[in-house]
Amino acid sequence: MIESVHLYFRRHWMEYRSLYWFSIVLLFMGVMFGAILVNSLTMELKNDLNGFVSQFFSQFQEGADMAPHHIFLQSLSRHAGYLMLMWVLGLSVAGVPFILILLFLKGVVSGFTIGFLVQQMGSGGFFLAFTSIFLQNMIIIPSYIIMAVVSISISLSMIKHLFQRKKSVHVPRVLLKSAAAAGCLLIGICGAAAVEGYISPVLIKSVLSWIK
Repeated sequence: MIESVHLYFRRHWMEYRSLYWFSIVLLFMGVMFGAILVNSLTMELKNDLNGFVSQFFSQFQEGADMAPHHIFLQSLSRHAGYLMLMWVLGLSVAGVPFILILLFLKGVVSGFTIGFLVQQMGSGGFFLAFTSIFLQNMIIIPSYIIMAVVSISISLSMIKHLFQRKKSVHVPRVLLKSAAAAGCLLIGICGAAAVEGYISPVLIKSVLSWIK
């Protein structure tokens, strides 16, 4: 059983490795763009954002934050919705560009958040970024990349079936495999949401106490 699963993943990687590398590079470019975007902000906008972030962390430290299970549910809803949107776009022949845009935007948001915290708060911002973003993103980012590749592969299979008349493409089987992959990724997203809801808040409060 383990051997067959390993063989399947190896075959999947060999077939779509170019898409994986492209998706990884695209996401990394988004992170870099988001970090560079911080420097293009006007001083007034930086001050406004810094005031908002400082107020949020102050309220967070004082215990005005949401209950962990609310954070968990919000995180799960947000990331699951993102994954499902990618999957639905994969069902469309023209969905590939939008899937890539979503992946790029994920990188931009992450890069901007990390870059802004580090620029405004120095080493304290780095540790805040690590505790509030990095831990759950160790699960979320690979999930997004895998979902993007799976969704693109669905779209390419649709194109082959509709335009090239490839009888070897069994569309229902492709859809079933992609739905199974999406289900497995949702389980991983549940773990990431649990980290964001139950672990990250504790670590963030510890970092805030340390830097103050």
